[in-house]
Amino acid sequence: MFKRLSVLLLVFANISFAYAKSIDLSQIELKPFSGNNALSLNTLAADKPIYVKMWASWCKPCMEQMPHFQHLYQEYGDKINFVAVNIDINEKPEEIASVIERFSLTMPVWTDQKGQLAVALGLVGTPYSVLLNNQREKVYSTHESDRLLDSFLQRLAQGQQLPAATQDTASTQEQQQILKPYLTGEHMLFFTATWCDWYLADSRPAMSEQCANAQTNISAIAAKVPTGNWQTVVNHLWTDEQAVNDFSKQYKITMPVKIDLQGILFRQFNVRSLPVLLKVKDGQVIEKIEKFANTNKVVEQLRP
Repeated sequence: MFKRLSVLLLVFANISFAYAKSIDLSQIELKPFSGNNALSLNTLAADKPIYVKMWASWCKPCMEQMPHFQHLYQEYGDKINFVAVNIDINEKPEEIASVIERFSLTMPVWTDQKGQLAVALGLVGTPYSVLLNNQREKVYSTHESDRLLDSFLQRLAQGQQLPAATQDTASTQEQQQILKPYLTGEHMLFFTATWCDWYLADSRPAMSEQCANAQTNISAIAAKVPTGNWQTVVNHLWTDEQAVNDFSKQYKITMPVKIDLQGILFRQFNVRSLPVLLKVKDGQVIEKIEKFANTNKVVEQLRP
């Protein structure tokens, strides 16, 4: 299964979106892990390139890469801005703190609480390393922590002005078209991930159980509340149509299942934990459900 995740990362590795062009990366709001003040990449030294590493405490490959990440910071931290950005999905503060302590991380640790940076940088899976030049243009991105990454960092540290990487983009208008159907009428949106039941089984057993329980019950809940447009929205990280097909068969999902390929719906409705069911009316969330064990209670919450 982990081999399959690697294949998916390779498939999506070069995908990025117009959101990165429509919003200045340096203006995206982030939060320091140990504080409440809003920060942005603009806070960092303007005369240095940036290394952003996006990660999650429940991501096993992320943990495998952390020693190398800390080593790179010790080697290049005086010449390059380093930021460890937690993607803030299914996270607990104590788990983030545990990672910082475990690997003795000394670079700044921030959280992408609104998911904006993830969309802007084209995140399709963690770990994800992104290098930005002095103009805050993406010059290199990778899911690996290897010699090629080291070579790019060395060149940036030496002051080389690397050009922006070529990107495949979708237009802002196309993003607006994705959101348009959800801005009018009533929608029942069940947010989950094709992997949250099994991938989190070791690192987040309680969340894994919640995912399995919700995914098992959601079709029965939908059958009892036929109003609104029901849809399952799965996180785009490590996911393709085959994963969706396997997921739908396993849990007998009867409603349409959509991969949120650009992370637009997760960002629009500020979904930071899984699973969650949102009742949306004219683009506004009017009901949020995170517990699914008592299906009768969920049904009562959803009925007019």
